[in-house]
Amino acid sequence: MAAAALTLAVTEGGFALWQGDRLLAIHDAAHPMIAVGRGVADVEMFRGNFRLSDTVSERTSLTHAKVLPQTGSGDVARVEFSRGEGRPAILSLVVQSDGLLLEAHDRAVNRCWLTFHAEPDEKIYGLGEQMSYLDLRGRVFPVWTSEPGVGRDKSTAFTQAMDEAGNAGGDYWTTNYPQPTILSSRNMALHVDTHAYCAFDFTAADSFTVECWDVPHRIETFAAAEMVDLVSTLASRFGRQPLLPEWATNGAIIGLKQGQESFARLEKMIDAGVPVSGLWCEDWVGLRITSFGKRLFWDWKWNRERYPDLYHQIARLAAKGVRFLGYVNPYLAIDGTLYQEALAKRYLALHQDEDAPYHVDFGEFDAAIVDFANPAAAEWFADRVIGQEMLDFGLSGWMADFGEYLPTDVRLFDGSDPMLAHNAWPTLWAKVNARALELRGKTGDAVFFMRAGGTDVGRYCPLLWAGDQSVDFSRHDGIGTVITAALSSGLVGNAYSHSDIGGYTSLLGNVRTAELLMRWSELAAFTPVMRTHEGNRPDENLQVDSTPELLAHFAAMTQLHADLAPYTRALCIEARDTGLPLQRPLFLHHEDDMDSDTLQTQYLYGQDLLIAPVIAEGARRWRCYLPCDATWVHLWTGMPRECGFVEVEAPFGRPPVFYRSDSRHAPLFTEIAARHVARCKALLS
Repeated sequence: MAAAALTLAVTEGGFALWQGDRLLAIHDAAHPMIAVGRGVADVEMFRGNFRLSDTVSERTSLTHAKVLPQTGSGDVARVEFSRGEGRPAILSLVVQSDGLLLEAHDRAVNRCWLTFHAEPDEKIYGLGEQMSYLDLRGRVFPVWTSEPGVGRDKSTAFTQAMDEAGNAGGDYWTTNYPQPTILSSRNMALHVDTHAYCAFDFTAADSFTVECWDVPHRIETFAAAEMVDLVSTLASRFGRQPLLPEWATNGAIIGLKQGQESFARLEKMIDAGVPVSGLWCEDWVGLRITSFGKRLFWDWKWNRERYPDLYHQIARLAAKGVRFLGYVNPYLAIDGTLYQEALAKRYLALHQDEDAPYHVDFGEFDAAIVDFANPAAAEWFADRVIGQEMLDFGLSGWMADFGEYLPTDVRLFDGSDPMLAHNAWPTLWAKVNARALELRGKTGDAVFFMRAGGTDVGRYCPLLWAGDQSVDFSRHDGIGTVITAALSSGLVGNAYSHSDIGGYTSLLGNVRTAELLMRWSELAAFTPVMRTHEGNRPDENLQVDSTPELLAHFAAMTQLHADLAPYTRALCIEARDTGLPLQRPLFLHHEDDMDSDTLQTQYLYGQDLLIAPVIAEGARRWRCYLPCDATWVHLWTGMPRECGFVEVEAPFGRPPVFYRSDSRHAPLFTEIAARHVARCKALLS
């Protein structure tokens, strides 16, 4: 079905913009659609955490709009905005069938406010990967890539303490991956085509406003008859990922960083029954010990002292069907050899006022920025660093970390404004990694995963991970945020998401519990990739193999994940063909359930499985919601359940999971359940 086109209707004193029969925006002198102005930004960065403020010297509501006839092929109308009748136009708006073009006539204008219509009961989703809220109404959401922060709840003493330690506490809106794209329960979507800082204000009942520290070139609009079609359209717009390689979904990827001892430890897990698809050793480049914890040495080469026989160990793992994964990020430690190589080639970003490399403080060490605005530097990193040092050495994947740290006072090769380059940087980083795979013919075989993102990142990044959660059950930074992250990012074109099992950040005495590790393993079993991480302070935190009980539980959950591989593979093929994510909010297939208060605490895995992970400490029973336009069967008992809110037993090893009774995969689910229940009984005995 063709998307509804934009139309403009002249009204008394103004106009109305419609997308089919859906009102998009209105304008009259009392309710101007557009305001413009001038401002000066003040940006302070400390280790990826930002303080942003704006001094606005002028803000002018453009109250008068003159509607002109169609001016070109594909144009619906042209609107010239001014301060009043007979006064010169300050901004022109060209209405096209699929969006709006904006042009400021005053070069001093560098701020823009756009107001759009909203229904009082309308739900709005999107804005990239959000951690705290899936439904965005009622709050303001800035769009600026950064560290998400630790705690992310300004009302808590924990977040306040982290704020005192370098503004590191974060807030409900801080995210590695923001994207100025929203979807509405009216089956509409809107994308602001800019990399500038934006803030979406959803606090009004009948409208929302987008503030941009630039005049966006274009506002793209989309509409569909059903939400699944809208999400598929957005996936095509922002790029569909290649199929995940089967090895990445058929077993667990085990994250260890004990140097040579990692291999013996992995063998013990395999002996305990853990199906392993990959060994991920981020410390393959060596360690740097800081007050934050065990960090890596940012010189992207094999560290012979920590892994003396790595090349042959990788070959031995491959013979067993186990891949080896590493770590890389787009910065170079100034005490490393690759820094000197990049410096000699003039591939590093510079200070604005001197021809010296810009060094960023990453916490007790400095690193330089490889200038991806220079095509030669980007190609060098893809070929020389990732290609030669990683892929040629035998790595089959890696964490492609960071991307959020680009300072706003740096000088780039192409002369671009770093205030605009900042939000674009994660996508450039993804493009470098994708290029490395392309150069070695490894696209769809090797896989990298990223936390940073922005517009078009899905075109290059095959797999997201949810970043650095705290090792706890906290509302804004704990286990539950990885569900929100997967659902929100999936709506704007990212099919695959996963997380660090057990979380990552352990500070101020906050450490993992056995319960947290087990609940996180249960959640991860129903995601496309199941991967562990030892965290920033591994010696102080429980690991999945710390006790026989934890290891037995982890083995059972990884076996369950491996058993689900045929279904997961079918979902991957569906993602390739349709762009639909593997983890989906209920309303994607049950649009009448947009008002459910479980929107972000449970999800559909494909269309046929409903997962309601236990994400609260101490819970042994769990309340969840079953849509009423399908019949749902409790996976572990085989009993159909009434629709609506239900409460079920949720012992360790058996999280609340249901399947559609009419699913073609029902025989597989029944077989998997019987096998898993038998394993759980053996664990209890």
